[in-house]
Amino acid sequence: MLAGLAIQGAQAQRVLFRADPATDSMEVNYGPNRKFYQHVFIGYAPVVGRPAGPGADLRYFASAEPFAGIRYKFRLTKGLSTGFDMRYARLAYALEQNSRKQLPTTALHHKESIVLSQVQLEPFLRLGFGRRGNVIGHYVDVSGWGGWTMATSHHTEDQPGTNGSARTVTVERGLDYVRRWSYGVGARAGAGRYALLGRYRLSDTFRGPATAAYAELPRWLIGLELGLF
Repeated sequence: MLAGLAIQGAQAQRVLFRADPATDSMEVNYGPNRKFYQHVFIGYAPVVGRPAGPGADLRYFASAEPFAGIRYKFRLTKGLSTGFDMRYARLAYALEQNSRKQLPTTALHHKESIVLSQVQLEPFLRLGFGRRGNVIGHYVDVSGWGGWTMATSHHTEDQPGTNGSARTVTVERGLDYVRRWSYGVGARAGAGRYALLGRYRLSDTFRGPATAAYAELPRWLIGLELGLF
């Protein structure tokens, strides 16, 4: 009887021995600081700087780019990663109403803005530092980005409105004086899910005769980003 129990115990041990190493030796490749990771992010980046000339003054803080997207990250070494973002960005230039105004006309309104709805791709290179474990940790990104403006619009609001109304809102779509493709460079400094970012647009806003007619709009965006993971 004792011999039988010993044989059964040895068999149980052999089964566990075969099962446990397979489980323990499984390589986990997905995670914030592993070979591959992806997550959603949102952010808000106000326009910074002044136009290149007169006639296109902006209302700052109202002029900004809210955005949302998904990020793919691939670890190359312990401290170095690469990846790319795909995002939707809605860039709005809120125009100041004053006597110098020329963009897109000299007509004054209660509120006025030019809105560019874009899809963008941004490859990046990331340098991580500090003791992090399997977390995003502290990092600095450098990047280049490009985008297609899938929709353009010119919004005006007048108060009081026409025919006795409180206000009149008009939207003109498909602006032929705005470039459809844009590109630039960027950088991010982050800690965990939070990041401070800056993007600089190298391409011009306007095309054709509008390039000479309108002052180039500010090229800098500086804002905050929140990772959702």
